[in-house]
Amino acid sequence: MSKYGFVKVNREVEKALREPKTPTPQAVVPVPRGKLAQFFLDYATKELPAGTLNHSLRVFQYSIAIIKDQFPEWDLDEEVIFVTSILHDIGLSDRNLEGAKLSFEYYGAFIARELVLRETGGDTDYADAVAEAIIRHQELTTTGYITSLGLILQIATTLDNVGANTNLIHQDTLYAVNEEYPRFGWARCFSNALAKEIDFKPWCHSTVLGIEDFSDKVLNNKVSYERK
Repeated sequence: MSKYGFVKVNREVEKALREPKTPTPQAVVPVPRGKLAQFFLDYATKELPAGTLNHSLRVFQYSIAIIKDQFPEWDLDEEVIFVTSILHDIGLSDRNLEGAKLSFEYYGAFIARELVLRETGGDTDYADAVAEAIIRHQELTTTGYITSLGLILQIATTLDNVGANTNLIHQDTLYAVNEEYPRFGWARCFSNALAKEIDFKPWCHSTVLGIEDFSDKVLNNKVSYERK
């Protein structure tokens, strides 16, 4: 079960990790090359704009690097992290954003769960782990608990979107990951996608973020991801 992240951890990063370790420079790791990982990489490449795809690949890389430095006791399966990362914004694709009246995280999680069930021949633990993490990846409260897979997805996405949690990763690792997977104006791309969702679904979960403030944080992210 722990390889899928079904371990109860505190949602608040500062409580889940009371003594952050000094991060180390890490190289970009190869993406998993198994049949399942390749299917989902091909699927995401077809479904997602280049900016969103690269964001998802950066999230995978950050997750691996942060786990190595900060959570070495976790035994999350690398392929599970990859599949979750590559699918976490699948609900924001042009087709899926208007494909249902559900908030993008929820609709994306349902799509991901069905795909994982199908491609794994019915592995419900795998499918549930991916769906749970995707549903909750924008649940940015500071109370309660979450799975370890869900926490690392939140840490990595907020790192890439608003520059949170930079103390958990080495600056050279950020540079290396962003050189491998360029941003392509990600801040504007993500802000526009959120605005599009709110225009189409004014009740959506993204509104709990205080969308104007959150968009400002995205657009005014001061973290240096690229070498000058």
